[in-house]
Amino acid sequence: MHAHCGRLFKLPCHSRTAQYPDAGSDIGADIGSYSDCGSDRCADIGSYSGAYWPTNGWRTSTPEEQGMDSKKLADMVVEINARNMKIHSLLVIRNGYLVSENYFNGYKADDRHEIASVVKSFIGTLAGIALYKGYIAGTDQRVVDFFSDRSIKALDKRKEAMTVEDLLTMTSGLDYAEAANYDAAQQNPDVVQYMLDLPMVREPGAKWVYCTGCSYLLSDIVRRTSGMGALDFAEQYLLKPLGITDFRWSGAATKDPPGVYGMHLRPRDMAKLGYLYLRKGQWDGQQIVSSEWVQRATQKRTDVDADPHFGYGYHWFTVPAMEGYAALGGGGQIILVIPKSDLVILAPANTEESIFELIEKYILPSLS
Repeated sequence: MHAHCGRLFKLPCHSRTAQYPDAGSDIGADIGSYSDCGSDRCADIGSYSGAYWPTNGWRTSTPEEQGMDSKKLADMVVEINARNMKIHSLLVIRNGYLVSENYFNGYKADDRHEIASVVKSFIGTLAGIALYKGYIAGTDQRVVDFFSDRSIKALDKRKEAMTVEDLLTMTSGLDYAEAANYDAAQQNPDVVQYMLDLPMVREPGAKWVYCTGCSYLLSDIVRRTSGMGALDFAEQYLLKPLGITDFRWSGAATKDPPGVYGMHLRPRDMAKLGYLYLRKGQWDGQQIVSSEWVQRATQKRTDVDADPHFGYGYHWFTVPAMEGYAALGGGGQIILVIPKSDLVILAPANTEESIFELIEKYILPSLS
């Protein structure tokens, strides 16, 4: 399922910056590319010592026990039903406890949802894991160096300069526009070659352009460097450690296309990706991805021209007005993380209405 980027960017027309100050006014500064230290040499473990980990399931709590107002959360459910919003489910997790879980329009807790472009944040995480484990040396590695076995058309100095960082931030400089190129890329028998052959229209790093094709290239770089398919790599290093076993990822069944569509997850499992980032890459005694990666991935690296409410990190959108970051997909789907409030919010959906408005109207005011 394809998510045109224009359907993703829906915040209220006003910015509540005064109430939710921009936590990242200085985080757009370039802090350079980096090379991770490798899983055998990092000392990230120990940053969080929670009472439990939700590997085998989320524990529940009343909102009040976690410092939230249950009435406001109940009022939100009333509005969703009254407006007949096409939300499949909406979960709120605070301090690691599921405080609100509601399902709509016939959906149930065990139903898997096709998460559309939310999968891009999973793909970005796989790149972070590959870097953490030393398969990728650094975000400053040139993209063309991973494809030395291929003949690449329209190769110029700009394309030769394009790096992993540029793919992660969707600032590749390639002549790619989602509306014009998505279908052509999908229908091409070799989507990786299709992307590599596109001409450059600007310097890499100069401008953000929503780019599913960049995620394809990242996924294939993980495959090439690790010697594993996207599905096998994800299962071994991300999904199984988080306790995600009931899933389907049709796009990862073959090497090409390398897994940038067709991921189906239960809502409670979707939430685990957000919680992994909330806990700085740590999960139940393991460092899945480095804390430095989490910091960089969720900081604003570039502006999002389509909507000034957002910035963009490493395959995560930043939401400065809420001091958070989000994985976004077509139909309004969202995994939103707000670290200062120890909050993860997610909603599989197929709606044109803004879930951010519900968050602003009900969930954030429910915090005490």
